[in-house]
Amino acid sequence: MLGLRNVKSRIHRLWNITQTAFPKSQLTIRPPNYNYIKRFQSSTVNLNSRSMEKIKNRLAQERSPYLLQHAENPVQWYPWGDEAFEKARSEKKLIFLSVGYSTCHWCHVMEHESFENQDVAAVMNEHYVNIKVDREERPDVDQLYMTFVQAASGQGGWPMSVFLTPDLKPIGGGTYYPPEDAYGRPGFKTILLHMAKRWKSDSKSMLENSSKMMKILNDTTAFDIQLGTELSNIMKPNPKTWITCYSQLQRIYDDEWGGFGMPPKFPQPTILDFLFHISHKMSKSYEGKKSLEMALETLQKMTMGGIHDHIGQGFARYSTDEKWHVPHFEKMLYDQAQLAVSYTTAFQITKHEQYSDVVHDILQYVSRDLSHKLGGFYSAEDADSLPTVDSTKKREGAFCTWTQEEVKTLLDQPLDSNPDIKLSELFCWHFSVLPNGNVRPDSDPHGELLGQNVLIEFRSKENTAKKFQITVENVEKELKIAKSILFEARKKRPRPHLDNKIITSWNGLMITAYARAASALNVEEYKQRAIKAAEFLKTHAWNNSVLLRSCYVNDIGDIANIEKPIAGFLNDYAFLIRGLLDLYECTLQSKWLKWADELQEQQDELFWDKEKFGYYSSSDKDPSIILRFKSDHDGAEPSGNSISALNLLRLSILTEKSEYRSKIDPLFLAFAGRLSGSSSALPALVSALTLHCDSITSVYVTGDLDNPELEALLSAIRQRYMPNLVLAHADENSLSELAKGLGIAENGKVAAYVCKNNTCNLPVHSTEELIALLDGRVESPASN
Repeated sequence: MLGLRNVKSRIHRLWNITQTAFPKSQLTIRPPNYNYIKRFQSSTVNLNSRSMEKIKNRLAQERSPYLLQHAENPVQWYPWGDEAFEKARSEKKLIFLSVGYSTCHWCHVMEHESFENQDVAAVMNEHYVNIKVDREERPDVDQLYMTFVQAASGQGGWPMSVFLTPDLKPIGGGTYYPPEDAYGRPGFKTILLHMAKRWKSDSKSMLENSSKMMKILNDTTAFDIQLGTELSNIMKPNPKTWITCYSQLQRIYDDEWGGFGMPPKFPQPTILDFLFHISHKMSKSYEGKKSLEMALETLQKMTMGGIHDHIGQGFARYSTDEKWHVPHFEKMLYDQAQLAVSYTTAFQITKHEQYSDVVHDILQYVSRDLSHKLGGFYSAEDADSLPTVDSTKKREGAFCTWTQEEVKTLLDQPLDSNPDIKLSELFCWHFSVLPNGNVRPDSDPHGELLGQNVLIEFRSKENTAKKFQITVENVEKELKIAKSILFEARKKRPRPHLDNKIITSWNGLMITAYARAASALNVEEYKQRAIKAAEFLKTHAWNNSVLLRSCYVNDIGDIANIEKPIAGFLNDYAFLIRGLLDLYECTLQSKWLKWADELQEQQDELFWDKEKFGYYSSSDKDPSIILRFKSDHDGAEPSGNSISALNLLRLSILTEKSEYRSKIDPLFLAFAGRLSGSSSALPALVSALTLHCDSITSVYVTGDLDNPELEALLSAIRQRYMPNLVLAHADENSLSELAKGLGIAENGKVAAYVCKNNTCNLPVHSTEELIALLDGRVESPASN
């Protein structure tokens, strides 16, 4: 694979040629100059003093909340599609592509500053065909052009702004552009006029350079496997890649505050799940103990910090500081789903209720605020909201932060446990609520949190009990009362915008979260919620045996999909398949396993690279996607290839299909170079490789699912953390011949078989025997 550094170097050289009349530093992304941006953001709402006639553009016909946010812009926006492409070709105009999402703070800023400005819109409409894309709706478009922007500038982010030729090749781009020239840097209108002038005067050279740039980008998709290479001659991944991954992560671990790398700090559940895996694999070693320590400490610090919503539950996107104190306040569904799994695992390992409490916290938030009545899950809540019902300008964090005066007024009552102390005193002490706010200026570059408090629980309940000379139990009781009062008060505030798209991949992650929590915590409500979500997707996102990317909600709350539904991408298939496999293990209802099997067959048909292996992120059905990618990075979401590797390992056991087994080694081979050199960027894929090398244990249970004796065996399995275990019900509905045979042999009796490498132990019938086998404390003779 061509290294990204070389790609950047080659694109930079081309960029210099293309932009000889305009320094490239002015056209590509640079770290935001907050002093410069603040000048414009302070007047984002009233920047254009003209009264704008609210004439809706073509985006008014869309369902995406992000596109609808721009439907009244004076910019003549088009959605991504043939109408816009044909207009650009027939009129020989450049395309201006703007990509973002509805809860994106800087997307809102650029909209107010530029896209609502009549003068800027006039330039855009005269010289460009303007296309607006929701990155969550079209991750294939986003990935293609973000790869270009990152390679050209070394950075990325949203809103993404890209200039395209009429044949959709990129020739320039960046992220947020301020509206006016200042401090020697060009504003957005200047850039628009410059690019249009260059296109009219020298389109030939710009087209030539765009073709060269695409050739360089195409090289980035060339993996280690070359056509015609025998599998036996390909570099195989090292079975001990986990050691490299662990070492790289340990080096960037924050020993004081948990988490990995410098601020801004993201939750990174894929890293936490990898560390839990290694702690299980190497439980007696230093590496195993350190892995567990890093994962648990990170979860604890996050729980205490402001990234955790102590009043409304759930977690924000990331923290701007090292202490997890001041977050970027938007809440994404995929974060809730993955963190619920990580906290569930922490509880399985430690049995400490502090972790199960957070699982309940997250799932309560999702059920209350991110759930459609029919069972699907919404995408996100915005960071920005109006501070009061009378406000005209939104502010980041307005829904979640508090002044000390507000807290004192709302909690102006004596403690039940000590009438001499006010509830506000105890609350302000425990959550570090200060008179002038508790946000450091360097964590608030835009001044939106002046005088505000982001609740943090850096003081333990034991310390608070000691401070006020009451019991820990009373501290917990009083804080619960205080939170309830503040929650009710917060409900009266204007809510942040809700992105009510129902994205299949994120719903798959959420099914996993509810199913695993249901199994580990033995909560029937969570199992039923996971089932409801799966049934929703089967009804609304499974269209004529084609999986859809997302479902939409109309003005009265009903499901109303778009005229031309967007077919699902790799992540939609992979994440939903994993969710269904987890739901199968939670319920042992074969219908979920069968649907997962059907989806996997379709995924293989649509995305598998038969020549160089691995899965493409998108299918080859859309000619507007001029370059297909294979993603392996486990970032905010795990890679579709990483989750597919885990799915294939499980399905190859549960179905015994040779076509699944035959893809496992080639998939790892496709990413061998990355696994060797950058393993810490692929923690989920490293976990899958480690499981494959160690081999997976399968447990088959027999008997009636309503039998209490079987439930006892299942509880013994489900309440333990065993990342290398697959659970199945052996009966006539099983997809594997082994499972069918075991079911017939037991003829309805309750039993459990522990199997590995196609060899099964003799059946056991008590939880004591089963636990002993799972722990490796006894070995039962293999059955015939």
